[in-house]
Amino acid sequence: MFIQTEATPNPATLKFIPGRPVLSAGTKDFRDAEAAAASPLAEHLFTIPGVVGVFLGADFVTVSKNEGSDWQHLKPAILGAIMEHYVSGMPMLADASAGEPGVEEYDEADGEIVNTIKELLETRVRPAVAQDGGDITFQSYRDGVVFLHMRGACSGCPSSTATLKNGIENLLRHFVPEVQEVRPV
Repeated sequence: MFIQTEATPNPATLKFIPGRPVLSAGTKDFRDAEAAAASPLAEHLFTIPGVVGVFLGADFVTVSKNEGSDWQHLKPAILGAIMEHYVSGMPMLADASAGEPGVEEYDEADGEIVNTIKELLETRVRPAVAQDGGDITFQSYRDGVVFLHMRGACSGCPSSTATLKNGIENLLRHFVPEVQEVRPV
């Protein structure tokens, strides 16, 4: 098994591409070892000293490290854990519902606006951020403000504010004049 690695805009996060499906639908973000119990792979990755985040996408795994750790030492252990997981045949998620997104919040009267926002995120934003090992999902819309979840490599990325303000906010404001601002959750 050959696993490719790619740098992401977030220097604390690396993207691992196993060449096999990771999740069949959705994404899953684990920010601590306790939450990682929902995924045998994520749970194993959190046993590696220095790992502080695991994000599962359709065909990639991103791993975030703490500030004191070095990729040169972490990368072989992470590659080994990913290979072991695929060889073991264990499921990616222990519970099939574990990858389902959270509850979205918006006024029913804004349903058409929210549908347009979600469609733009799905077709234009999410594919681009997935290339960098992350994900951005809709959380809520109120009074012209869109609230988005930054996940994977996007979470804690130094350029995430620029991505939100200069990229996503401008895109949404162009296509949805009711949008005044975009904020992270």
